[in-house]
Amino acid sequence: MNFIPEMLRLYAVTDRTWTGKQTLAEQVEEALKGGVTCVQLREKHLAEKEFLQEAIILKEICHWYHAPLFINDNVSVALKADADGVHLGQKDMSAAEARKILGKNKIIGVTAKTIEQAMQAQEQGANYLGTGAMFPTSTKTDTVVIDRTLFRKICLTVNIPVVAIGGITEENLPELSGLPMEGIALVSAIFSAERIEETCRRLKNLSENLISGKGANA
Repeated sequence: MNFIPEMLRLYAVTDRTWTGKQTLAEQVEEALKGGVTCVQLREKHLAEKEFLQEAIILKEICHWYHAPLFINDNVSVALKADADGVHLGQKDMSAAEARKILGKNKIIGVTAKTIEQAMQAQEQGANYLGTGAMFPTSTKTDTVVIDRTLFRKICLTVNIPVVAIGGITEENLPELSGLPMEGIALVSAIFSAERIEETCRRLKNLSENLISGKGANA
């Protein structure tokens, strides 16, 4: 799948915390119906075999809705599932090494919290950056909220698109107005919703309006 910045507009990061009435696959499909433009499969505690099986299932669903599937951290699963790409943290494999393994056509995202990390990721062949946390979040225990000025500098320093992540909700999303990002990544705002499809439709409209006016109030 060819990479275009628009596929990052409404970026869903999975979390099976809220599965129960629905499977993760059913939740992801609802999110895609509502307008999610890409999905990152994040599984910190699943065995590799189960992780791979889930990746294969979700890739088929994502492709039905013409959205890419990215695998969080695990380059091996991304390769075996033939996922569209991988998202790497600072403690994971480097973007350069992942590129060697996955090839030139896969999409590689990297978490960057400093200008130096952002520039290094770009030099190593990353297609996009994930930067945050924009707000306090319970999804990760080691979250540090990033200064808005630094976030803006990261966006303007690199030539690859930047996705805002961390604690973003339907309520606080308007507070990001004016930041030159290309998309927003959400976890609980999507998967804890009672009506995921309806919630994603609202989030998609909000994100489109926000991104179309990026750079305003700069």
